[in-house]
Amino acid sequence: MQVALVTVGDELLAGETVNTNAAWLAERLTARGATVERVTTVPDRVADIARVVNEYHADYDAVVVTGGLGPTHDDVTMEGVAAAFGRELRESEATLEWLAERGYEHTDLAAGTADIPAGARPLRNEVGVAPGCVIGDVYVLPGVPDEMKGMFEAVAEEFSGTVRHVVTVPVDEPESGLIERFAELRERFDVAVGSYPGELVRVKLRGEDPEEVERAAAWLRERSAVVEE
Repeated sequence: MQVALVTVGDELLAGETVNTNAAWLAERLTARGATVERVTTVPDRVADIARVVNEYHADYDAVVVTGGLGPTHDDVTMEGVAAAFGRELRESEATLEWLAERGYEHTDLAAGTADIPAGARPLRNEVGVAPGCVIGDVYVLPGVPDEMKGMFEAVAEEFSGTVRHVVTVPVDEPESGLIERFAELRERFDVAVGSYPGELVRVKLRGEDPEEVERAAAWLRERSAVVEE
């Protein structure tokens, strides 16, 4: 399952807020076997949201959008997603009923709080108030991290794929000195190889067969200056 992530927010683009939502979602999706193919951040503009969601909706199995949900002037994520599908925003009766069970009267809510694209499936916000939704293969989640995490867990089982086994081998050698070993490693074993330099070079081996990945890791350890952490 190939997934694209779209995070919405001027504050993300300005560097005022660290985009922890994208990192958390990518990790959780990968753990479920899904493959994250794109991570894109767009401003709080309806046209930009609609364009990117429309493009990714056509190219990937699912799109996860996080951004401001609710009635304030810069909460335009729902409007952008609705525009991508050519839908209007409509008040979700199911959301109003659920909020009433939590003690929120309709008159207590600001206009637009429960609006989602027409025909979308509402997602409950267990931490906040404004709902998320699913429309087609597009999942719309809040931008507030705690709200986003809770809502994603409610739909996590809808994302799947082949879970890849990962082994990390820390090597105390220059990355340039490992090039030939990496080439031989790829020839000998059915694994993907990634190297991440720092104080040590952290070599990550990934593959669908755990035994194959472990054999590749053992081969590399035998031929490298490995530092056990």
